[in-house]
Amino acid sequence: MEEKLRNIAREAQGELDGVDNLVNLEALRTAYLGRKGRLIYLIRSIGKLPPDKRPRMGKMANRLKVELQSSFDYVKDNLLEREREKKIREEAIDVTLPGISFHRGRRHPITATLDEIIDIFSGLGFKLEKGPEIESEYNNFDALNMSADHPARDMHDTLYLRPGVLLRTHTSPVQIRTMKKQKPPLRMICAGKSFRADTADASHSPMFHQLEGLMVDRNVTLADLKGILTRFVHQFFGEKIKLRFRPSFFPFTEPSAEVDISCVVCNGEGCPLCSQRGWLEILGAGMVDPEVFKEVGYDAERYTGFAFGMGIERIAMLKYGINDIRLFFENDLRFLHQF
Repeated sequence: MEEKLRNIAREAQGELDGVDNLVNLEALRTAYLGRKGRLIYLIRSIGKLPPDKRPRMGKMANRLKVELQSSFDYVKDNLLEREREKKIREEAIDVTLPGISFHRGRRHPITATLDEIIDIFSGLGFKLEKGPEIESEYNNFDALNMSADHPARDMHDTLYLRPGVLLRTHTSPVQIRTMKKQKPPLRMICAGKSFRADTADASHSPMFHQLEGLMVDRNVTLADLKGILTRFVHQFFGEKIKLRFRPSFFPFTEPSAEVDISCVVCNGEGCPLCSQRGWLEILGAGMVDPEVFKEVGYDAERYTGFAFGMGIERIAMLKYGINDIRLFFENDLRFLHQF
C-alpha cells in the first residue's frame, strides 16, 4: 500500500508538469482525485488492511491527497494567470497607431437643392407646408380647375391606386389643402415627391421632386410674382442671370407664364445645353384662377394671388451641370461623392 501511494505521488507530479491547459488539468485531477480516481480508490481500500496498519496508511493517504490538491490548485492558478496575460496582450490597444478614418456622409444633390430653395423662400416670408403623396382626384385635378377630359387625367399619365385615388402628379394639392384650412393672407411653399407614368430616360423619371409656392392677399399683382421670382433666381443662380416671362397656359392660373433664365453655361450666347437659344426654362407661374378660389371658399373679388412651381431635378441639373436625371436615383457613390 505504501509503495502504491508513492507511485501515485510520482506519477501525478510527472503528469502535472506536462499540463498546458485547464481542460487537461481537470481531466488529470478527475483521474486521481475524482470519485473514481486512483487515489480515492486506494483510500477506500484502507479499510481492508489489518487494524494496526490502517492509521498509518490513512494518515499517509490523506497527506498525499492534500498535497496533490495543493499541486493541482497551484498549476490551475498559473494557467489562469497565463491566459489572462495572453488575453491582455491580444486585446491591448496600441495608442500610437493612426485612428480609423470614416467616410463623411454627404447630402444628396436633390436634398441640397431643396434645402437651398426652401431657405431662400423662407427668407422671403413663405411658410413650408406638407401634404400626402397619396391624393384624391378632387384635390389633384378638380379643385385646380382641370376639366374632366383633361389629358393629364388619363391612365398613361397618372398612376391611379383605385377610382378617385392616385399618386399625386404635382405638389399643387398641398396648396388646395392649405387654403381650405387657412384664410388669407397666405404665403406658403410646399415641396416633395410627385409621380407620373413616365418611362425613365435622360430627362424624365416616374418619380421626381417639385417645389411650389402660393401667395394670396389683397392687391397681389403679377408685378409681385415677378419680383419674388427674380429675387429667387438671383439668390440661387447669381445676380448676373437674366429672366424672361413667356405667356403660357395652366388650368389653375390666369394669366400664366413660363419663366426662362439666361443659360448658366454660355450666359445667353448659345451652347448645346440651351440648344443655341441662350435661354433655359426653369418653372411655370401665374395668377391664381378665380375658379380655384371658389373651390376653397376664397372671395375672388377681395383677394388675388399668384402661384409658381418648379422641378427640383431640373434646377439641380442646371446648378451642378448634370445631363441625365437618372444619375440622381442610381445610388452610385462615385457620382454622389462629388457633392
